[in-house]
Amino acid sequence: MTHEFKNIVKAYISARKKQEKTVLATVVALDGSSYRRPGVRMLILEGGNAIGAVSGGCVEKEVIRQAQSVFKDGIPKMMTYDGRYRLGCEGLLYILIEPFQPQDDFIEAFENNLKTRNPFHIKTYFTHQEGCHKAYGSIISINQGDYALCKNYEPRGDLQFFTQEMKPCFKLLIIGAEHDAVQLSTYASLTGWEVTIVTVPSSHKTLNDFPGAQEMIAVDAENLDLALIDDQTAVMIMTHNYVKDLKYLLRIVGTHPSYIGILGPAKRREKLFGELIERHPEIADSFFDSIYGPSGLNIGAETAQEISIAILSEILAVVRNQNPIMLKQKSNPIHC
Repeated sequence: MTHEFKNIVKAYISARKKQEKTVLATVVALDGSSYRRPGVRMLILEGGNAIGAVSGGCVEKEVIRQAQSVFKDGIPKMMTYDGRYRLGCEGLLYILIEPFQPQDDFIEAFENNLKTRNPFHIKTYFTHQEGCHKAYGSIISINQGDYALCKNYEPRGDLQFFTQEMKPCFKLLIIGAEHDAVQLSTYASLTGWEVTIVTVPSSHKTLNDFPGAQEMIAVDAENLDLALIDDQTAVMIMTHNYVKDLKYLLRIVGTHPSYIGILGPAKRREKLFGELIERHPEIADSFFDSIYGPSGLNIGAETAQEISIAILSEILAVVRNQNPIMLKQKSNPIHC
């Protein structure tokens, strides 16, 4: 969810330059089932526009309507939305609407934290009772600093609170610059992932060739900066050249990404594994366990776009520790 909050902060900065007020709506609790879980947020601009969502689209109009009193008096407000009679989700949502007024020290700390890729925490004080109260609100903890979203806010210790750890934005490192890499970059960026393209120095491609990508690095395998890879990173090796794939795979031995994908048939994968073991017999089994090749779920994908969906789906399944099945075959709740 960090990428959603990043978009909220970006929209706030833009609104502040226009001297436009903003309020933040956060789902802090849930009884029953809902389209999304507690912790989702939506920024509402005084003009009526919104960034983000707290549901599939059915709750937002009511949230915007209820937010008008917060724009007027600046007092945080608890509201509920009972989907049991209006939606198919059959859940009761508890939503806090609070003035969104982070100061410059928060903006600086937040932007620096995005670069250093450290987690941060959000603690939101509320009650299940509808109504307004100045003690409702959120505190964001970044490193050793605490930042209130509302000016002059002081939480009250006897209130309930919802806490959330926000991990670094998930990153996809695509090694390769062919047509399928372009498609994968496009689809990954739509999920909110940060996309970095790695290609050899002789490539004629530029960042503009990869919609949604934040960064492009032209570097040989032996010079690849391993600091690009952390446990919130998936690496997709797809140069379409066996020797190049092997060199990049050898380079990232010892790193700990959440997922490593390689293109090509199982026979090609086994050949790569054989050369890895021959050159680095000490490689831990956990490194091989993190490699998925052929990459992607078996959904009958044929086109580059469909293959991208299959790859992204497998990455999500691995990162979320899920065994993919059709939801109609799932006997327990979806979000568990």
